[in-house]
Amino acid sequence: MSLVRIALRFAAPVPHLEAFERYLFVGPHPDDIEIGAGATVSRLTALGKHVVFLICTDGRYGTENIALSGDELIRTRHAEALRSAALLGVTDVRFLDLSDGGFYTSEALLCGIAQVIGDVQPQVLFAPDPCVRSECHTDHLNVGQAVRRLACAAPNPGVMSSYGAQPAPVQALAYYMTARPNRYVATRGHLSRQLDAVFACHLSQFPPDCAAACSVRLYLKLRAAAFGLRSLKGCAEGFRVLGSIHMHCLPEAE
Repeated sequence: MSLVRIALRFAAPVPHLEAFERYLFVGPHPDDIEIGAGATVSRLTALGKHVVFLICTDGRYGTENIALSGDELIRTRHAEALRSAALLGVTDVRFLDLSDGGFYTSEALLCGIAQVIGDVQPQVLFAPDPCVRSECHTDHLNVGQAVRRLACAAPNPGVMSSYGAQPAPVQALAYYMTARPNRYVATRGHLSRQLDAVFACHLSQFPPDCAAACSVRLYLKLRAAAFGLRSLKGCAEGFRVLGSIHMHCLPEAE
């Protein structure tokens, strides 16, 4: 580690996620937030924090069941998302209903997310990490990049007005589904709720006993144990967190 990075740790420490009160979790599809950060959501709501979900796409292509039409699947996934969020303690769920599969403009995505940020007034934004080398899904990349742009711009009235949105006091950006976590949230007692939110609610994606459900369930358990061991928290989720000072002209924050 370079001396500059060591100095940065003292001069501009990475924010502790649980130190805030208002959070907006942005998901590309129904179920992404739960998979990427569901146990953390459960912990935050249990602590009495204000948590809102924003789901950007309608999930119309998220099935291998060709008998489900686009409109029927959209309705199903909306209902699943609401049940799952409620199980995690979240009662405010917003939908942009952009088309799954990247069939929307970057302007529509940016404006939609910006307007929700302005309405919710979050201090922390959560989104999938768009810098993961293995990530290939268009919607994950697009949403992560959009939130990345807006996290820095959110406090600026002039920039936000160009999106038809109000400024918001965003102080931190937390990437879930990241390969480079630098903050960990202890989730002991919340993993089981995360698993129920994914596998008991999002049945269109994870029918009982399907191979994907078994694989993702095992992954979530092993990830919680690995992050818990790494952070000495026993059971944890990991995030790549940037404070407002890290988002601009501080390459060492990487």
